[in-house]
Amino acid sequence: MTVAAPARVQMHRSLAPEDQARADFYALLARLLRGSPDNELLASIAAAGEFPAEGDPALARAWNVLVSAASVMDADAGSDEYHKVFEGVGAAEVSIYSAFYIGASAVDHPRVKLLGDLADLGLARRETVTEPDDHWAALLDVMRVLIAGGAGRSAATVAEQRRFYQAHVEPGLAAFCKATLAAPSANFYRKVADLGLAFEALETEAFRLD
Repeated sequence: MTVAAPARVQMHRSLAPEDQARADFYALLARLLRGSPDNELLASIAAAGEFPAEGDPALARAWNVLVSAASVMDADAGSDEYHKVFEGVGAAEVSIYSAFYIGASAVDHPRVKLLGDLADLGLARRETVTEPDDHWAALLDVMRVLIAGGAGRSAATVAEQRRFYQAHVEPGLAAFCKATLAAPSANFYRKVADLGLAFEALETEAFRLD
C-alpha cells in the first residue's frame, strides 16, 4: 500500500536471517489486514510448517495455531469474516485505522505527522490506493520496506526503523489486536491478532534494547 518514492536504484545487501524473518512477518500481517486471504494464501500458510521449537514460545504458539486454522479455512469464509470484523455495514466491529487507538484529534491528527515522516523516508502511497495512510496494512508494509528495502531504496537503519515503529506502530498495534481478539465475528482473525500481539511484543522489546 505504501512504496518508495522515485529514487536512484541502489544495490541491496543480503538481509540477516532475523531481519528477513521480521520482514516476512510484517509482510504477512500487512497482507492479511489489507484484505481477506484467498485460497492460495491460506494454503501457503497451512503448508509453512510449525515455528522452530527454539523460537519465542508465545510467537511459536500463535504461529502454530494460525497454521492450523489456515488449513481448515476457505476464502469465502475468510471474506465474510473480514467484512464483518473490519468493514461491516454501517459500522465495523473493529477499526482498522491506527488513529482510532492513539486518540486522534482534529487539530493534531496522527496522519499529519505520519505523512511528514513518510516523506522524510522517501515513501509515498501508490496513486491507486484510496485508503487513509494510517490503515494498519499500510503501516506494517512500511515497516517491511524499512527492514528489507525495495522499490529503489535500501533498508533503513535500525534507528530509522525504531523511530517509525515507536511513533506510528507501537502506540496502537497491541490495542488493535486486542480489539480484534474481542470482536464477536472474529475467528480466523482472532488467530491473526494473537500472532500480531506476540510479534509486537518482540519488536517492542527489541527496539527498546537496541
